[in-house]
Amino acid sequence: MKIFNTLSRTKEEFVPLEPGKVKMYVCGPTVYNFIHIGNARPMIVFDTVRRYFEYKGYEVNYVSNFTDVDDKIIKKAVEEGVEPEVISCRYIEECKKDMAGMNVKPATVHPQATQEIDGMLEMIQTLIDKGHAYAAADGTVYFRTGSFKEYGKLSHKNLDELQSGFREIKVTGEEGKEEPSDFVLWKPKKEGEPYWDSPWCQGRPGWHIECSVMAKKYLGDQIDIHAGGEDLVFPHHENEIAQSEAANDKPFATYWMHNAFLNIDSNGHVQKMSKSLGNFFTVREISERYDLQVLRFFMLGAHYRSPLNFSADLMEASKNGLDRILTAAERLEEAQKIISDSKGKDQAPADKEQEYLAAAKELVLKYEAAMDDDFNTADAIAAIFELVKLGNSTVSENSTEAYVNEIKAILERLCGVLGIKTKRDKGVLDEEIEAMIMQRQQARKEKNFARADEIRKTLSDMGILLEDTREGVKWKRV
Repeated sequence: MKIFNTLSRTKEEFVPLEPGKVKMYVCGPTVYNFIHIGNARPMIVFDTVRRYFEYKGYEVNYVSNFTDVDDKIIKKAVEEGVEPEVISCRYIEECKKDMAGMNVKPATVHPQATQEIDGMLEMIQTLIDKGHAYAAADGTVYFRTGSFKEYGKLSHKNLDELQSGFREIKVTGEEGKEEPSDFVLWKPKKEGEPYWDSPWCQGRPGWHIECSVMAKKYLGDQIDIHAGGEDLVFPHHENEIAQSEAANDKPFATYWMHNAFLNIDSNGHVQKMSKSLGNFFTVREISERYDLQVLRFFMLGAHYRSPLNFSADLMEASKNGLDRILTAAERLEEAQKIISDSKGKDQAPADKEQEYLAAAKELVLKYEAAMDDDFNTADAIAAIFELVKLGNSTVSENSTEAYVNEIKAILERLCGVLGIKTKRDKGVLDEEIEAMIMQRQQARKEKNFARADEIRKTLSDMGILLEDTREGVKWKRV
């Protein structure tokens, strides 16, 4: 299995620190509002990476944090006249709902920054004791970037050039820095802000120290994979490396993985999605138009290191593509029911079916080869579509049960690794649909055609298609 390592800028063979185990840390969201689809991309991508490691037999310790103390959270709390904790708790719960909708598995641990302050104070003190950090007169503690000789190794930036660049930027309130590139580990409180006691001042942690401490506590001094969006490479992940390696005297993460940006394609104009441009969509907004499985399928339709353009047309294409897979799964399930009551039950696969099974197993190898090559989900999905085509063309009521079962099991297994459910979320129960159809029939008898049309439209909006036949009303989910 090869992973593109941002550190070396090459694909490297994956060798875990401990055989059979993967220690993985993924930077999570800052919780001050509903997550947007840009936040969703790393969640879906690295959940899929985790699932594939588990498919390969690894035991994965997967840690993804919530940043629950931040200027944006404080600003939102002030606007609403509540404590910052009220905002962070609310949006952690909303985030978890969206993650469940996207079929993102809960992390082994979801640490919160505010619950790990003691560990942060301890690491900061260690850095001061080792000469890697210093306290300014106002109580701000800075990391001394010049003390870490490898600073810039992840982003491939030269420290001398960085120092020169930072000197051009005059930042108010940072007069206590020794060098412009030094970054904050602890900062004094402002009026009305949450704060914690420390040896240096009453204040709160800098952003970068939070992840270093949470990774150390739940995964150890050294981890296999650290992941996140490419916007985190510098300064966040660069600073994490500096802090962690300076404090622990060990390499921090062996592999660094970063997903590319999500862009918005609006009327042929492609822009990076950002809140400042006002061109973003929340996952919750998307869920009002699509099953979030469609969003997941869309995200996995491109390689995670490729920029991805979001548009209505591409979402519709993803919806149609996912529908092909779900329809194939439904046909296989229907075939199982028919065959279980017929002569095909308990028979071994026929000779021709053995050939088809061999072809299916070749597609499994093709799928695995794609995933082994830096998690190429786009090619893995292509292998699934070939499996769908094979199943559609070879399964019939004359197939043996063993053959149908095997094709269905392979389809479910490969989709499961991608977090794609092969059963539609019915949402509304069959009996509820039948009751609404009865109401429509009654409305038609009473010549209340407006009401009958209204019920038909409601059912259509729920994805239920009605067909009036001589034998009565037939319906199906679409």
